[in-house]
Amino acid sequence: MPAIQFDAEFYVLVGFALFLGVLLWTGAHSKFTAVIDSRIDRIKSELAEAERLRGEAEALLASFEKKREEAEAEARSIVAQAKEEAELLAAEGRRKLDDFMTRSVRQVEQKIAQAEAQAAAEVRAAAADAAVKIAEGVLSKGGVAGKDFVASGISQIKALGH
Repeated sequence: MPAIQFDAEFYVLVGFALFLGVLLWTGAHSKFTAVIDSRIDRIKSELAEAERLRGEAEALLASFEKKREEAEAEARSIVAQAKEEAELLAAEGRRKLDDFMTRSVRQVEQKIAQAEAQAAAEVRAAAADAAVKIAEGVLSKGGVAGKDFVASGISQIKALGH
């Protein structure tokens, strides 16, 4: 009978088979699957939590986007209203300035008209006074001839003017 020789690889195989047998006999495989199952469950719950948080974040982002759009719309509305009010105030200011200028021009024209009327009245009064003085002077001298009467009146008017 030939002798069977066992080399080192055979003993490694036998040792590994015995190791697996001991693991199966002690129930290590069920503990190993339980550890893997618990890890799978933990990863599933973390993925579910991440998905829930992602949904909340998207909802929050949508809410903030909506609020931003509403704020921008309100800001545009406020700016438009401010422009309208500024235009109304500017128009009111222009109207008041035009009214003021019209009243001022009217007052100046009235003062000029009064000054012209007063100057004309003063000129008439001065002319009348001069005429009266000349007539008194001519009448007090007596009956002067017509030619001398005019020349005398002109010289008296020149004398009154200076």
